[in-house]
Amino acid sequence: MKNPITSSRTFKSLTSALFLMIFVCGMQLQTIQAQDHAYSSPDLQIPEEYHIGGFAVGTQAFTFNRFTVFEAIEKTAEAGGKVIELYPGQRLKPGDDTPFNQHVSDDVIEEVLQKLAEHDLKVVNFGVVGLPDAEEARKVFEFAQKLGVPAITSNPNTPEEMDFIEPLVQEFDIMMAIHNHPRPEDEDSEYRIWDPHHVAGLVVGRDHRLGACADTGHWVRSGISPVEALQILEGRVISLHLKDVDVQSREAEDVVFGTGVGEVAGILEELSRQNFAGHISIEYESNWYNNVPDVAQNVGFIRGWAEAVGN
Repeated sequence: MKNPITSSRTFKSLTSALFLMIFVCGMQLQTIQAQDHAYSSPDLQIPEEYHIGGFAVGTQAFTFNRFTVFEAIEKTAEAGGKVIELYPGQRLKPGDDTPFNQHVSDDVIEEVLQKLAEHDLKVVNFGVVGLPDAEEARKVFEFAQKLGVPAITSNPNTPEEMDFIEPLVQEFDIMMAIHNHPRPEDEDSEYRIWDPHHVAGLVVGRDHRLGACADTGHWVRSGISPVEALQILEGRVISLHLKDVDVQSREAEDVVFGTGVGEVAGILEELSRQNFAGHISIEYESNWYNNVPDVAQNVGFIRGWAEAVGN
């Protein structure tokens, strides 16, 4: 017969060892998670002269998609924006329908840069642009380098896509931000990046220059609180397509900041808490042919919020 005292001591020793193993494993997991979330807000190093209320503020040129790149630049300046995010396919200028994308000549790029300088605007991003494979993605990064943007906005949905994008981010030192569209109506859809948890999973453990372009209106359309989504993605928020929308519905329409349910003031507060150092692209998908006054009100909302809180 076994000595009951010896058996008890053995059991206690094994139990202690088991708890110690669980504790150590838990601490290692927390360390890995902490390392990933230890990144400060990605810094696009946009000079202060292009800031409004502590943020780099301008437009996503898609706001003016009924017009040309040149006209989008003019309208952004007219609305009071300081930066602009250009998108692929927009016509170049009145009388020239050349689509502006990664296939244009260096002369076209220089024309656009001169137009930006004329209106004292800084281009800070290009997208949303597809990166379907490594070869096409390289063309986009080469174009972005010539354009001088610190970030590209795209829509990779899987780890396999991230595998060929990450080396390009490292090679060119250009960030890549994952942009979300609304949650699909088809529950079996493979499109997952509407969910900030999925986006966070795609970038976990990867280069800190990989992150999110937060389309706040599409989060509301997906039934997600933009403030909570930003908290999920803390340390990975590169840029925003900032919107306010009238209702919490997939059919929601864009409205002027502060008049809808898009939590715009809360978003700005959360960005301030995170020491956000990316850019805010106002994307206003309403009143298409006469939206400069509305965009100007949105710029004014950000300025007014900052003054109210002492930013």
